Amino acid sequence: MTVAPNGRTASGRLAGRIALITGASRGLGAAAALAYAGEGAHCVLVARTVGGLEALDDRIKALGGMATLVPLDVTDGPGIDRLGAALHERFGRLDVLLGNAGVLGALSPIGHIEPKLFEQVMAVNVTANWRLIRSLDPLLRASDAGRAIFVTSGVSRRVVAYWSAYAASKAALDMMVGVYAAESAHTKVRVNLYNPGPMPTGMRGEAFPGEDQATLPPLEAHAEGLIRLALPSCTMNGQWVAGDEALSVL
Repeated sequence: MTVAPNGRTASGRLAGRIALITGASRGLGAAAALAYAGEGAHCVLVARTVGGLEALDDRIKALGGMATLVPLDVTDGPGIDRLGAALHERFGRLDVLLGNAGVLGALSPIGHIEPKLFEQVMAVNVTANWRLIRSLDPLLRASDAGRAIFVTSGVSRRVVAYWSAYAASKAALDMMVGVYAAESAHTKVRVNLYNPGPMPTGMRGEAFPGEDQATLPPLEAHAEGLIRLALPSCTMNGQWVAGDEALSVL
């Protein structure tokens, strides 16, 4: 048994750990939050929608867990900085960062994409994660085993027509996270990328509106892989982990 940050005793592989998850109100973020809370972590849930956060909080409480709700748009850079300061004041460290928030943008010929939309995709998928690293890296270093995980996509590594904005943003994320991992190699922080593959989410529905999402692996299938990447025992660093291979390599 471990004493959690809320003063309660907690059990599980992440007992007493503090995990921050962006894009937490739905989809993979919500599934990860439930998985981490189920293993005893205190989850800091970041998303724009208050209602979604409150609904997830109810589910976490039903598991006997506790969460801190942070209604925040990840493109609010100063807001991310304030979050880092607040976490430092309250906890003094961060054990797990899951950079999950992302947007698809538009599937369109590259020359037809509106500048404002292209910039939004980059702001959410790339710049926001840089701001998270900038603000939270000192807290991860203050942990005995800081773990940073960023959600990527297979389209970052292959050329697919009409996916320019999203693919470019994920390719940029991959490189940025790889550099962060290299810079963290001689610390206790470990940094990796996680590609979940096809998932039954709203974003997937935007990209493939005619697809039967019931045929896709459930979101819960990613729980174990994301837990293992968050564990202090995880020694991998700078790796690109595919969801369907996660359990065989972790």
